Amino acid sequence: MKKLLIANRGEIVNRVMRACRDLGIKPVTIYSDADKNMGYLKEADEAYNIGPANPVKSYLNIEAIINAVKTSGADAVHPGYGFLSENAAFAKAVAEAGATWVGPPPAILKAIDSKCFCRKIASDAGVPVVPGTIDIIQDVAEIYQFASECGYPIVLKLDKGGGGKGIELVKEEAQAKEAFERLSRIGLMAFKSSECYIEKEIQNPRHIEIQFLTDGKGGCVCLGERECSIQRRYQKIIEESPSPVVSEEDRKELFDYTTKLALAMDYHGAGTMEFLRSEDGNFYFMEVNARLQVEHPVTEYLTNVDIVKQQLLIASGQPLDFVQKDIEFKGHAIEARVYAEDPVSFIPSPGTITSLEFPHMEAQYLRIDHAIEAGGTVPPYYDPLLAKVISWGINRTDAIKNLKLGLMGFQIGGIKTTIPANLLIVSSREFAEGSLDTGFIEKLYAKEGATGSPGKPLWPNM
Repeated sequence: MKKLLIANRGEIVNRVMRACRDLGIKPVTIYSDADKNMGYLKEADEAYNIGPANPVKSYLNIEAIINAVKTSGADAVHPGYGFLSENAAFAKAVAEAGATWVGPPPAILKAIDSKCFCRKIASDAGVPVVPGTIDIIQDVAEIYQFASECGYPIVLKLDKGGGGKGIELVKEEAQAKEAFERLSRIGLMAFKSSECYIEKEIQNPRHIEIQFLTDGKGGCVCLGERECSIQRRYQKIIEESPSPVVSEEDRKELFDYTTKLALAMDYHGAGTMEFLRSEDGNFYFMEVNARLQVEHPVTEYLTNVDIVKQQLLIASGQPLDFVQKDIEFKGHAIEARVYAEDPVSFIPSPGTITSLEFPHMEAQYLRIDHAIEAGGTVPPYYDPLLAKVISWGINRTDAIKNLKLGLMGFQIGGIKTTIPANLLIVSSREFAEGSLDTGFIEKLYAKEGATGSPGKPLWPNM
């Protein structure tokens, strides 16, 4: 692997470029018209325009990206996360262009794109899945039948959804038909598939994921769990490791589940197995994310394993040069995602960054992954993630303290950001106690009165 094209935008481009430089690989970047002034374009060896701002015509345009691969002579492609990162057709096109795909092979991506396929593998392997249907449902009558046997509330999920999209909570029968039809429309528009399945809603769950690496040669290593329960719109905003609630016995069980699943799927590369933890302490497999995760720096802090480098080495055909017993977990790490969004409504806030100040802390305790600069523009066409603030401490208390200091020292002018929301969350008593679930933000905002209504303080207790 000598020259690698990064098929993405934003902070992940800088992250992959760092790994490339460390391994002596030349990085190639792509950009849309909206991103023509991004700072990382100057840092890359080569940069290619792939089309208009509209992502369908640029970052989701397989033909345009493959043309850049061929023109540049890149012999590998890293897809980052989002966009085409789990797209089997794109992975196949990369291979047909004579380049190495950094990720699971196209056939595996195509198979595990179906959540029902993964649920069946898990069920066959003896890994508990969220109670629900294993097969695709055909019509609303099946929803009525399932609910009559298991009761409401239930959750409808797209079989090929992702990124927090394609999930409908149904609390009563009167909502079922409309929710099914709405989900089907979303599936066709966003994922070109309207197929969905049913899960019984798990009340107040925690979202726990296991980061793993497999080399396709029988080696599989788990790099610990991440607690990802703090979410808005089913999308993560704060992640940490280790989880405050996962015991050593739980960890061993989750590692065993993950290894069984990864080997049964014939997976290789970096990935995560996603689980829900019920209030009574049971874990249920949900899905596999077949790509680099946004929150991978949390795990890198704890294990000192460079996950992106490992992706590149595995894609180059090298076996893992460590085994499970070699992995040591040190301290505690937390990541806060900073979005260009209103901190109450989470409505995107594109615009120009008029001023920018980063916190001054030692790299041992704080890491900021970003691709922003003063005078830069945040376009309205893409995911509004601006940066990731990752802290480390010898224990959870110290990690929280360092994250607060980092967030307070991070000043972004000209646009709204979720920094105030992150500070409200990590400053709360509930967060300090580790009392987390996927409804955390809604409950905290209700408690704090963070409605943003006229005449009412936005953050009453800060």
